[in-house]
Amino acid sequence: MGAPEMDEPSFSGSELDYHVKNALKAVIQGDCDFYNQLVAVIHHKERLVAEEVALLVTCLKAVAGAVSCIHIIHHRSLLAGIFGMSLWDYGTDVMDALVELLISLASSSGEFVDLCLETLVINFIPPSSAPYFMELLKQPRGLSKKNQVLDRVHATLGDIRNVVPLSPLRLEKIVRDRMPNIYTKEPFIVMYVENMLRLESGSMGELVGSTMLVSIVDRLIELDVELAWDEILQDDFHKGIFDMELEDLEGHVDYTEQDCNEHTRDALIQRFFSGNLVAEKLDSLMVLTFEHLKSCSESGRLVQVFETLLQSFQKTILTAYKSKFAQFIVFYGCSLDPENCGKMFGSLLVNIFVSSLNPEWRMSAVAYLASYLARSKFVSIPFVATMLDSMVNWCFLYSKNQKQGGDINPKAHKVFYAGCQATMYVLCFRMRQMLALPQLNSQLLFMRIEDILGHSLKPLQVCLPSIVDEFMRLAKANHVFSTPPSFSNDCPLESEHSRAFGGTERLDMFFPFDPCLLRKCDRFIRPNYVYWSMVRSTYDDDDDEEEEGSSDEDDAEVNIENGMSIPHDGSGRSYDEGNFDVDEFNYSLDKMSITPRDSSHKFGGRIQRHMQMPSRIRPSMSPESL
Repeated sequence: MGAPEMDEPSFSGSELDYHVKNALKAVIQGDCDFYNQLVAVIHHKERLVAEEVALLVTCLKAVAGAVSCIHIIHHRSLLAGIFGMSLWDYGTDVMDALVELLISLASSSGEFVDLCLETLVINFIPPSSAPYFMELLKQPRGLSKKNQVLDRVHATLGDIRNVVPLSPLRLEKIVRDRMPNIYTKEPFIVMYVENMLRLESGSMGELVGSTMLVSIVDRLIELDVELAWDEILQDDFHKGIFDMELEDLEGHVDYTEQDCNEHTRDALIQRFFSGNLVAEKLDSLMVLTFEHLKSCSESGRLVQVFETLLQSFQKTILTAYKSKFAQFIVFYGCSLDPENCGKMFGSLLVNIFVSSLNPEWRMSAVAYLASYLARSKFVSIPFVATMLDSMVNWCFLYSKNQKQGGDINPKAHKVFYAGCQATMYVLCFRMRQMLALPQLNSQLLFMRIEDILGHSLKPLQVCLPSIVDEFMRLAKANHVFSTPPSFSNDCPLESEHSRAFGGTERLDMFFPFDPCLLRKCDRFIRPNYVYWSMVRSTYDDDDDEEEEGSSDEDDAEVNIENGMSIPHDGSGRSYDEGNFDVDEFNYSLDKMSITPRDSSHKFGGRIQRHMQMPSRIRPSMSPESL
């Protein structure tokens, strides 16, 4: 069926303008003949031949010249046709005529501004009724179509802002309200977020940018909490938390590091996230956000954007009960500018811990701080020492204000125990580096830690035994205490307090920057990340030295590079070189956090101990929001 014919097909442009104005006025008097023909042309959406395209363009331009005559009630069918048009359905001539009409409508009356803005926002993605667009976008001509549409959408939004200065304030609400939900197909939600980030970095960024970023983080969190983390943390609910390790390939004596690394990571992703649409959407959106942050860094505006991210972090991520990966957006932002963003993030966390009135926020903040200081390769050791000093000082003053000889009460002192556990966790990763820098006077720090741990509040009986065990082993090996810590001799590492702190049901609690299991995100996180294997290898050298009385200098060599100790693997290269991804994943996914389940294997007639970290550290009866 062809397009409807106008009664006077030979009208010139000016004559058609005149007749369109009269038709719009006549509708109010009840004469709808010419108006109905005009509406039919606008509504005609089937495949158009050249003559039909020309007629549609002419009608759109004529209506643009008559917008002063359009009434939102009397001409609702015409307006429905205009606002129902999709730029994706037409060629460039129709696109240009339509956006010109939208600008004219927006500037003619405030009644049309929101409708025009919403029409443009709807065009952020192709019509969901035409899924073939997504296949088309994988081809060069599809990408060309995408650019034609979106370039016009954003240019038109800018033109409307110029004629309606307050339109950006109305636009941000429309963009937020129209944002696809977490159940939308991945290509559509990704493209929509691309447009949000384009707004953030565009000419309207100063007005709408913060709203775009906050909305994106909110959506990341919604996707994040949808992931079934319980299945990852445990195969059997009745297992002890120390046995809840992801694939433990080290149990096989014939394993190789490369086999363990590659198999473990791929097996985990395949097992838990292969075909998981939620994880794939989260992964893609986080990569999109990473790339945007990198672009902001290159253009010199990262600090401004990061300040908005921090506000969103405090409101959304910090308080999220089951956030698993979304927080790495902040981690990556810090890695791009450690001196500004990195220190800003650490300072924010320590301030929340020492001064907030909300105990849950304080415990969550100190867990984030501990994980950040432990896992960030880009954070300098002096900064780690500064943050630790603030944490330890607070715990020290708190313990001094408590009576000696009182009963252990994990619930009453949960913020204190959270601080103690965080301190020990960081030192499990950073102790060797701190002691290796002579300019750091760590004697006072460790004296205070010794006083804290020896207090009658007995944090060693309340904090996660895995962390306590590893910390005490390292403290003894490095002689950090003035006298052997006798206070640890008579206190079992696992107690009813430890088991009760946080509740045995809280199996989804973990240190927030434990390794990220999202495949595409990995390339952004890995170069900036401290894996436990990188730290443990330096400690294992000490164990071998104690057992055998000698050590291989090549194997034991440690480089202090940018505040990060990077052990050699015996081949003369560091973990920063070459095939970095293989070595960094050594034990990183199946023994990610701290502690050791004691597993012994015989090699050459002697026993070699492997101190293994549990897959996800969570406080065993540690603060509820850790």
